[in-house]
Amino acid sequence: MDASASRIDQDALQAAFAEPMPRRRDVSPFEFLPQWITYLPVIAQWLALGAWHRDLSLPTAANPAITTGGLCGESKTAILDMVSGQARDTIAPYTTVTTGQDDLARATAALAAAGLALPIVLKPDIGLNGAGIRLIEDEASLATALAAFPRDVKLVLQYLIPYEGEAGIFYIRRPQDHAGHISSLTLKHAPTVTGDGASTLRQLVETDPRHGKLQRLYLTRLAAQLDTVPARGARVRLVFAGNHCRGSIFRNGAADITPALARRIDEIARAMPDFHFGRIDVRYQSLHALREGTGFKIIEINGVGSEATHIWDPDTTLREIYSVQLRHYGTAWAIAAELRRRGAKSSGLWPMFRDWQNQLRLMASYPLND
Repeated sequence: MDASASRIDQDALQAAFAEPMPRRRDVSPFEFLPQWITYLPVIAQWLALGAWHRDLSLPTAANPAITTGGLCGESKTAILDMVSGQARDTIAPYTTVTTGQDDLARATAALAAAGLALPIVLKPDIGLNGAGIRLIEDEASLATALAAFPRDVKLVLQYLIPYEGEAGIFYIRRPQDHAGHISSLTLKHAPTVTGDGASTLRQLVETDPRHGKLQRLYLTRLAAQLDTVPARGARVRLVFAGNHCRGSIFRNGAADITPALARRIDEIARAMPDFHFGRIDVRYQSLHALREGTGFKIIEINGVGSEATHIWDPDTTLREIYSVQLRHYGTAWAIAAELRRRGAKSSGLWPMFRDWQNQLRLMASYPLND
């Protein structure tokens, strides 16, 4: 991945994300804790509410039209397919291909049939945390990416949105409410280094105040380029996948939630059947446009298994992380309980566990992400 590979205008990106206030930390001390520490309160809450409601899978009823409510094992494209009417104009165009014989020929045919051309983003239809996501700029890289996946895996081929900004917008609508609201907005930054004409890419990463602390996330991915010397002023993007556990930088965008954005997101969410709880991931043209509820395209819609990702802002405390997680998942339980009273059904414990295991199996087989 060189400076041009991301196809992102890094100067515009820097301007779009200019931060008026200094940060307390470069890296959150909680972002990469063992998951059992981060999610222990959530697990305790889940067990307690599961016993109270006599159904450990109850939250899967919070989005009844989605497999497991979007907790695990759900299809990304099946969710996007649910968006109807004018709201479909906000979805980044996509098609799919299943790996197998002649998958390159079938992928190029699928792209042509969908009116798509390279560059595109390739990602697994089932997965999370940016697993397996690849930036595809030409047919050779498409062939390489397809061959890296195991056979009989469904992949998404999605238009590469040329906007600099990426955000995660968490949406909640209780069944009894006329309109939903945005409970969290996360602004995602691409990790980059700037060449000085003398230092190697490895040296630039190792000496960066943030990236040097997370170099384990970047060096393997960039192995073929580590000894190259980026030109003075050249900005090199270190990772393409917009996920904090892959090295992207997350900032709390609560101050940028506006009534206009909330109304637009509510319109989109209500263009889906029974969607009450989840995160809508978008790429946006500018913060000004995003605040106005315009200038963005949706790349994914996630359900009950998604997080309010602003918790991974380096300035967020562990107490705040726990509070936000408990509040959000508690709301999922409350929504599901109300929908159950109205006739919705949860997935059941065994089907939920089976889908979770299938997701883990698939993710273990995916190649390294870009």
